[in-house]
Amino acid sequence: MADPNSTPTDDLLKLHLEEVVELLEKQKLEETIVQHQSMPRHELIETLLHKRHQAALKQKLDKLHSADIAYILEALPLEQRLVVWNLVESELDGQVLLDVSDAVRQTLISDMNTQELLTATEQLDTDEIADLAPDLPEEVLQELLESLNDQNRARLESVLAHEEDMVASLMDFGMVTIRDDITLGVVLRYLRRRGDLPEHTDKLFVVDQQDVLKGVLSLKRLLVNNPEAKVSELMSREVVSFKLSDQAADAARAFERYDLLTAPVVDEHNRLQGRLRVEAIVDYIRQQSDDELLSQAGLLEEEDLFSGIWQSLKNRWVWLGINLVTAFLSTRVIGLFEGTIERIVALASLMPIVAGIGGNTGTQTTTLIVRSLALGLIGGANVRKLVAKEMGIAVLNGLVWGSLIGLVAYGLYHDSELGIVMATAMMLNLLVAAIMGLAIPLVRHQLKLDPAIGASVLLTAITDSMGFFIFLGLATMFLL
Repeated sequence: MADPNSTPTDDLLKLHLEEVVELLEKQKLEETIVQHQSMPRHELIETLLHKRHQAALKQKLDKLHSADIAYILEALPLEQRLVVWNLVESELDGQVLLDVSDAVRQTLISDMNTQELLTATEQLDTDEIADLAPDLPEEVLQELLESLNDQNRARLESVLAHEEDMVASLMDFGMVTIRDDITLGVVLRYLRRRGDLPEHTDKLFVVDQQDVLKGVLSLKRLLVNNPEAKVSELMSREVVSFKLSDQAADAARAFERYDLLTAPVVDEHNRLQGRLRVEAIVDYIRQQSDDELLSQAGLLEEEDLFSGIWQSLKNRWVWLGINLVTAFLSTRVIGLFEGTIERIVALASLMPIVAGIGGNTGTQTTTLIVRSLALGLIGGANVRKLVAKEMGIAVLNGLVWGSLIGLVAYGLYHDSELGIVMATAMMLNLLVAAIMGLAIPLVRHQLKLDPAIGASVLLTAITDSMGFFIFLGLATMFLL
């Protein structure tokens, strides 16, 4: 068996899950058998059997990391999830709540009373409490604020005052500050007296008496230079720092660009408020990636795999309804040209090609634009060049693939006019697809909306409808 303190692989995680499921199923089977048997002292035997299984489960859970427990909870149906959750050590409750997905966290919190929630959250750092705060009941959050000291209360209120997509929501307060008028030897003695350092500490923050950030001193410089040298002589004054209200996405790009491990966070007066860690940035990027995948599929939010049917329906209905309406509109476009299709049956087999190629082209453009918007690469200075480039690509693709499909149509039906109509319709629909692939995410971004949400649904609806309309319209004009 692998060391439980080592970082588990995916296979080991799955093994932990299988063992927990096996224990749960064994418990259910044995309890069912006992319930259907007539025996003396039936209730006592049932109670002892239940306690034995609970002890075995608890023993297994006590050996696992909080992140592993979170993985297991997410993979279990609600009834089994709550059984396992009630056996988790109370000291780990807060950390497990942080590690599970937002959807699963709601089910766990709803199963806890006020005292259990307070016990779980009181063991967390202020920045971790801030992560949980949106999901906590109002009365729990209020009691929690009252239990904090003045400094931590002010920190928590400062974080909660900012939106989730701002730097303030990602920062933590585990930092070491020093003055610039002391020597490196004094700094080293101070660190030894501390006994430990906050996680991912790669630099110390240099501040004045008002906590205004003046620079940073890397641990490397601290260790390799003369202890008699002053901090002011060796500290870096050019610092990559962030304001509380900066966008988290901008911070993520800066961490990638400058290969940062940590960075200071300051207020509008340049007073040090906290720090950003690469761990928080990685979590943010992963969450954004997950959200983008969900939104592209037309899901409003992250969904618990084992949530109730009604909850899942509400999450999926909106864009399914929109998709149904757009599909109906596409059929109405076809209905306008029923006479044309009846007279030229070949059109029925060819028109899905025009719509399908247009949808694919538009999706490629949309994906590129959404990614570029997320990276901050698109602005007023370059948007025209981008539009011109995509239009050029659409025209060339239309000429190449339109000509090819026109030749294929001619080869199949030996009708040169049909081939020309097919080629022309293909080129025009590729232009429409490129225009909509650009317009949908750019307009949503301009309106301060997520450019990825529903983009594929809207794009497919427009390219299908326009593809049918262009192809059948040209056929009606030139083939009848």
